[in-house]
Amino acid sequence: MAPLVHCHYLGKIDYKEAWDLQEKLFQEGVQRKIELRKGSDVELPQNHLLFCEHPHVFTLGKSGDRDHMLLNEEQLEQNNAQFYHINRGGDITYHGPGQLVIYPIFDLEQYFTDIHKYMRFLEEAVIQTLSKFGIQGERSEGLTGVWLDSNSVNARKICAMGVKSSRWMTMHGIGLMFVPI
Repeated sequence: MAPLVHCHYLGKIDYKEAWDLQEKLFQEGVQRKIELRKGSDVELPQNHLLFCEHPHVFTLGKSGDRDHMLLNEEQLEQNNAQFYHINRGGDITYHGPGQLVIYPIFDLEQYFTDIHKYMRFLEEAVIQTLSKFGIQGERSEGLTGVWLDSNSVNARKICAMGVKSSRWMTMHGIGLMFVPI
């Protein structure tokens, strides 16, 4: 039987509030895994999908470079945008109105233990979802995320991805851009 996944629609929510919720669920999962390894009689960690939208915010992952941020503090304030240096991989990511953000907080050991496979599964889920709307999403060789027209000069990223994993628990996830057609 497939593991149960709890889905939560958070609506439009401040980035920090959503990040705090992710951290809480993530830490609960990690703690359960630690207790299980000690032989405690606790249930497996719960799996969660958080669906939301954020006001204008830029996030910088652990491996990113602050110099890649094209707005300074004054420009962020003028555009009513926030900035956070966060604990996922990757560089600068924008989230904002009209963008669907999905945060899977999963215990990968309930499925498989391969973070690269997990990332490809996330990409595939987005590609299949886009196809239901008549949009052809694609992978781009050597890059993470989902693209439109990936092999042309008009290549555009439609879905950014960045995750954190510890003890096979995941957090952070995907930002699916709104694309006017």
